[in-house]
Amino acid sequence: METATTMGVPRVPEKGETYERGQSFYAAPYVELEYGLTNRVTTSVYVEGQGTAGDSALFTGWRVEGRYRPMLKQHWLNPVLYLEYESLNDASRIAKDIVGSGPDLDIWNWALRNTKAHELEGKLILSSDIREWNVAGNFVADKNLLRGEGFEFGYAFGVSRALGIHRSASGCVWCRQRFVAGLELYGGLYVAPTVSWSLKHRGTVRFSPAVGLGHESSRLLFRLGYSFDLPKFRRENAGDDGL
Repeated sequence: METATTMGVPRVPEKGETYERGQSFYAAPYVELEYGLTNRVTTSVYVEGQGTAGDSALFTGWRVEGRYRPMLKQHWLNPVLYLEYESLNDASRIAKDIVGSGPDLDIWNWALRNTKAHELEGKLILSSDIREWNVAGNFVADKNLLRGEGFEFGYAFGVSRALGIHRSASGCVWCRQRFVAGLELYGGLYVAPTVSWSLKHRGTVRFSPAVGLGHESSRLLFRLGYSFDLPKFRRENAGDDGL
């Protein structure tokens, strides 16, 4: 189970730039429920919304995704195949990933909510562990099934490492090995330092401030999330089939 919120700090228009109404501060939360069908296949469902200062708050849609890991053991390069179906409107701003030029940040919500999108999104996710570092990249292709648009593409790259040696930290909340720090670049629009903190009892807190790199992006994004792993579900008479 995970909940996360993306908060966008508006960019002040430069001299000579014109917008329909200008950017405003917004907060875009989502809730995700993920279930591991096997040790190679997971499926998730998301619901999301957003609220914009001086505008309105609204439900922006839902998503269903599946992930498949072809190789069970760790290798020097580890691929994951990802497919997602999205039923959204154009007011979606959770910025889970960015394709094309990103969301419209200077148009009223009432105009965006009336434009629907049913999209298929595919990703190739690659990761590799190099000593204490993890290097990962996402390559995204997105197709809107309702409009006569072509494919949109995006990408994200990241690098991260634990701040301490992995060893038992069951009695320690602030031990360095409970923290992972990194840096991400996604969509060509944002660069973001990241930090995650593994709590006791299967919980993890994540925080990432991002700096916008283009005129279409917010000046700053702040992402805050919390995830919790439930104990394994198992029927009383179920065999060891990975469920």
